[in-house]
Amino acid sequence: MLRIMAVNVIALITLVVSVLYLNQFHENLINARIESLTVQSEIIAGALGESAATGPEATTIDLAPARQIITRLVGPTDNRARVFSPDGAMIADSRFVAGDKRLIEEPLLSINYKPTLRERFVNAVHGFLDSFGQHIVAPPVVDRPGMRADDFLEVQIALEGEIASQLRARADGSLVINIAVPVQRFRRVLGVMLLTAQTDDIDRIVRAEQMLTVKVFAGALALTILLSFFLSRTLVRPIRVLARSAERVRRGLGREENIPEFAERLDEIGDLSRSLSDMTRALYNQIDAVERFAADVAHEIKNPLSSMRSALETLNATEKPEIRAKLFAILEDDVKRIDRLVTDISDASRLDAELTRGKMESVDLGLMMRMLVDGYRTTRLPEGLSLSFSDPEAGVYLVRGIEGRLGQVWRNLLDNALSFSPENGTIWVDLSVRERFVVVKVEDEGPGLPDGAENKVFKRFYSERPDSEAFGGHSGLGLSICRQVIEAHGGRITAHNRKNDDETVEGAVFTVRLPLYQQG
Repeated sequence: MLRIMAVNVIALITLVVSVLYLNQFHENLINARIESLTVQSEIIAGALGESAATGPEATTIDLAPARQIITRLVGPTDNRARVFSPDGAMIADSRFVAGDKRLIEEPLLSINYKPTLRERFVNAVHGFLDSFGQHIVAPPVVDRPGMRADDFLEVQIALEGEIASQLRARADGSLVINIAVPVQRFRRVLGVMLLTAQTDDIDRIVRAEQMLTVKVFAGALALTILLSFFLSRTLVRPIRVLARSAERVRRGLGREENIPEFAERLDEIGDLSRSLSDMTRALYNQIDAVERFAADVAHEIKNPLSSMRSALETLNATEKPEIRAKLFAILEDDVKRIDRLVTDISDASRLDAELTRGKMESVDLGLMMRMLVDGYRTTRLPEGLSLSFSDPEAGVYLVRGIEGRLGQVWRNLLDNALSFSPENGTIWVDLSVRERFVVVKVEDEGPGLPDGAENKVFKRFYSERPDSEAFGGHSGLGLSICRQVIEAHGGRITAHNRKNDDETVEGAVFTVRLPLYQQG
């Protein structure tokens, strides 16, 4: 939530920068006013030099025409013009010579006057915004009887023949602009005209812009808060709900806790909720599988233990050598069966962890199957049986997986085919590529699968063995391990019977489909 707020406040920082720009805006307005007043001052000073001088040899300004010029040019404005002689004395002031005489009335505040809340707020806002910029340091305004040129640095500069401008501060903090222009005739300085202008209108413009900025800032702040709460409800709140649900699942003792799915959301939050929900279901399924596996293990181990218990009880009750020998043989077979069960169960229990931690690499199934087939033909193929396999091209049948576990799958399938094949039978192994999948088929000429056993053969501890094999010779975990390994690699394993035209079963077919791995 704090990060969302921080990101959204970036927009407000832009507004703060604009507030800072208002200080530059204020300076630009003052500079523009100085340029405008300088032009006006030069026009007035030129008029004074041409019309208010007595002749080409004049050394002073003729006051009568000078006052008329000031009255005509300065009187209609709010500016103030003062004229100083070369000796520094003030000889004319538009405040006293202008033709428009007015009585200005200004209401005085009560002694016990207290500003309203709105006024205090506005003043505080202006003070806060003014604090962002640099305060203009200016000398105080000089306005007293008997003023002389010595009181104004700008007038002294103008007496030297240069135009000078100066900002001065009034007692209330506002600024005035002084423009001092020499009054010249034939480059002779006859005096100085000092034009003074107020900057109240500039202050009002800046204040209006500041208040407008404050209003925009308030609106943007409100919008930012609303957007933050909106993002909180659409992002933070669902994540918090998912986190709390996951915590309840972790702490829950029952099976009632589920991760909520935001099915209506098509964004990343919806994807996350669906993934967490699927993960929770997979976790519960895994727990169920562990429970079923533990129950199956207990059941399978109890069978030989019960047989051993019965044999021991009978062994203690009989003295006949032939019966005792038979009972010892039963005990030996049951011990071997338990040992085989423990070995296969241990391998199956480690399979999940190994598939999770194992490193997936590129595996050439063609090369792997060729090596396995050669090994079976050399050492493990019973006399009379044949194994049909065409050497595949290298680098064509590539998959991504754990080589050791994939090899275990093919060995289990080949061992299963060998155990069901009749004398002089043939086992076929075929590799092909179909629709971006590598397809491996292992076919035999055995009795095939019982009706309805196409899926049951992959269940744990399910065993359907030939009559020629002794009972308990297999744990029934081989094909279950095959399916677990293949599904962990993103593939699929199926089984069905191979039939001829008249629907007679000629053997079993196990088909494995694994995703084709394309390098690069």
